[in-house]
Amino acid sequence: MAYAQQQLGHYPAALLYLSMAQARQPRVRTWQQLASLAAQHQLVGYPNTWQQELRVQAQRYYYPGLQALLAGAVVGAVGLLLRRRGRGPWVAFGAYLLLLAAYLHLVRPVPAGLVSRAGAALMAGPGASAAWLSTAALGDRLPVLGREDIWYRVQWQQRVAYVRATDLLVVE
Repeated sequence: MAYAQQQLGHYPAALLYLSMAQARQPRVRTWQQLASLAAQHQLVGYPNTWQQELRVQAQRYYYPGLQALLAGAVVGAVGLLLRRRGRGPWVAFGAYLLLLAAYLHLVRPVPAGLVSRAGAALMAGPGASAAWLSTAALGDRLPVLGREDIWYRVQWQQRVAYVRATDLLVVE
């Protein structure tokens, strides 16, 4: 679908389909296509760096890695409960659980929002009376940090901004 939309000249739809594919099955090639299309239209939020490619690879193996770590935790807990020897193995198991928590926090996929309306206002706070920061272009990709009422809290140029929920399509 993304290829067809791109050939028709509907780059926002192509970006949406590519983003959905990337969220479902992260691939470096899909990300490179996203970055290329975004560069053609001078959009922000699509870095084409080796760090981003490394991040894509980590996201690709996030769920299989999480399953393996959780299976290891279950096996370790059952083994410790059956043996009941000393404190050393329990300390090692606690360290393993900390490693699991770090994996969950550091490697987790971050939802991103695609600006769905040209000229969407980025505000300093969640309200129409907040200071205006900038205007986002149709198709800009913004990492979503949370939601407050009808506003999404997003990251914009290393700072927090707010955009109306109707102006953003969130891809998780």
